[in-house]
Amino acid sequence: MGVTFRYPEKVRPYVEAARNAGLEPVLILPDQPRSLDGLDGLLVTGGTDLNARLYGAEPHPANDTPDDERDTLERGLLQEALARDLPVLCICRGMQLFNVLHGGTLLQDMAGHRAPGVAEAHRIAVEPGTRLAGILDPGPHPVNSRHHQVVDQPGAGLRVSARSEDGYIEALERPDRKFALAVQWHPEDLVERHQEAKRLFSAFAAGCGAGTTP
Repeated sequence: MGVTFRYPEKVRPYVEAARNAGLEPVLILPDQPRSLDGLDGLLVTGGTDLNARLYGAEPHPANDTPDDERDTLERGLLQEALARDLPVLCICRGMQLFNVLHGGTLLQDMAGHRAPGVAEAHRIAVEPGTRLAGILDPGPHPVNSRHHQVVDQPGAGLRVSARSEDGYIEALERPDRKFALAVQWHPEDLVERHQEAKRLFSAFAAGCGAGTTP
């Protein structure tokens, strides 16, 4: 399955988590684009803030310098994956792109959710009856957190499947696709200590036809 990223030093945890779940990552860089031909799924990773103009907003001063090349690559690949109904897992920045691609918007700068290196920064509540609940179980779960942007208005056709204790959206999914799930936290950094993170990657792998169902 394809893995999009910008910086090689940051992609290793995603690659290891995917391989441990039975997947074989194919790395896709913005300056080395390719289609999803021959791949069974797509993992969209974290990174630089999206260009706010993608959702019709003026960039906030706290935003990162836009990476328009990466935005363009990942938008195209995500559209392709959804059109083909290939399994998709989007993490952090990836979740924000997933939302924006469906016409949603973001809150560009909010306090209280950036806690690098903290394994259990806060808790989320997973909504019953969602695909995410079928993987993690409904109810509260501890997660890590290192973002300063969050989903504001969900995009068309997306279901909110988890929220933080202070009410922010922490997971989205597209019910009309085989596996199209997006999370705001970083499960790739939790797989060694949290069974929930392992189950998420195992479910993605099973959707891609690899590994075993968790």
